[in-house]
Amino acid sequence: MSATQDKARFGLIIVGDEILSGRRQDKHFSKVIELMGARGLQLSWAEFLSDDRQALTQALRRSFASGDVVFSCGGIGATPDDHTRQAAAAALDLPLGLHPLAAEQITLRCAETAARGSGTADMRTPENQQRLQMGYFPQGCEIVPNPFNRIPGFFIQNHTFVPGFPVMAWPMLEWTLDTRYKHLQHIADHVEHSFIVYGMPESRITPALEALEQKWPTVRAFSLPSVGENGAHPHIELGVKGDPACAAQALAFLRSEALRLGGRLDPPIA
Repeated sequence: MSATQDKARFGLIIVGDEILSGRRQDKHFSKVIELMGARGLQLSWAEFLSDDRQALTQALRRSFASGDVVFSCGGIGATPDDHTRQAAAAALDLPLGLHPLAAEQITLRCAETAARGSGTADMRTPENQQRLQMGYFPQGCEIVPNPFNRIPGFFIQNHTFVPGFPVMAWPMLEWTLDTRYKHLQHIADHVEHSFIVYGMPESRITPALEALEQKWPTVRAFSLPSVGENGAHPHIELGVKGDPACAAQALAFLRSEALRLGGRLDPPIA
C-alpha cells in the first residue's frame, strides 16, 4: 500500500520516555524535516509519546485511520520498555508474528558478530532467541532494511517503524522516502519568504495578513513576534509560503502594508 494523493500529509511520531524526561535530546524532528525538504516534501505534524502501550495504541489507531504517511522512531526493540511493535499490532487488531525476512536478517547478524568473536551463531541459545523477538511484527507487514546492523524495522499501512538510534533510523527513513514515496517528491512548487519589521504591534498588521490570504488563496501568511535579545529591539518576522508566483505578489503586498502602517524594515540604532 502506498500513498497516491498529490497532497499527501506526512506525520512523525517520536517514542521514548528518555526524550520526555530529558535524559536524551531528540534529534529526529529536525532531521526528518531536512530529509523531507530535500525531496520537496513537508512535515504536517509531529507527536512525542511515552513508552506506554495503551497511549501508543490509541495514538496509532488515530494515525492509521487518518490515511497520513507516518514515520515512527523508537520503541521497536525487545526489552520490557519497548512497546511500539505490540501497540501497532493492537491498533490494527492484528497478531504479532516472526517475519521470515526479519528472522533471516537477525540470523545473519548473529552469524556476523559470532565471526568477529562476539556471541554465537547458534540461534537456539537464549540470547539469540531474545534477539529474534525483534523480528515479531504485525501480521502482513513488510520489513524496512537496516544497513547499520541488519535488525529491520517494519512497514504497514503507510506507517514506517524504525529504531530510535539516529545512525539506524535516518538511513532507513531515507530508503523509505526514496523507495515508497518517490512519486510524491517535488510534485508541487513551494516557496517561503519573510522579512523583519520593527516598531509595529502584531495586532496592527493582522488585518493585512487576513486580507492577503483572501486575495491569494494558495498562499499562507505567518507572523512570528519576538521581544528581541534581552528585551531589546522587539520585532516581527512576517512572511508568506505557498505557490511561488502568488507568494511573490503576496510578499510585495505584505511589505507595502507593513510600511504603510508605520513599520520599519531597518533595525533600531543601538
